[in-house]
Amino acid sequence: MENKTTLSSHVLDQTLGIPASNVPISLQKQNSEGTWETYALVFTDKNGRVAAGGFPPLLHARTYSLCFDTRSYFVSRSVSDFLFPEVSDTFEVREEDLGNHFHIPLLLSPYGYSTYRGS
Repeated sequence: MENKTTLSSHVLDQTLGIPASNVPISLQKQNSEGTWETYALVFTDKNGRVAAGGFPPLLHARTYSLCFDTRSYFVSRSVSDFLFPEVSDTFEVREEDLGNHFHIPLLLSPYGYSTYRGS
């Protein structure tokens, strides 16, 4: 039986000090040939969150990436002047991480972003 590793995320708009709702996030996994495959597409809720269970479980040790479609968020807020149309947050799930939870937030503004592994 494989261990299920869970994943959650949230996006906060640092400029406005509010959660960033309806941000498309593509979860991608890197295959053995080194190319990327889309594993899931989700959207942040009204609180800017994708809770555990919103993403499919991460069943294997490998490299994953969360690709945040920040362009669509900025356009929806009538922000036309921004630097990052997409933020890709690539992370590694190791064998010893299987069964654990990963929370990867994005703090976003038109000209910068920050990310980290939360709890």
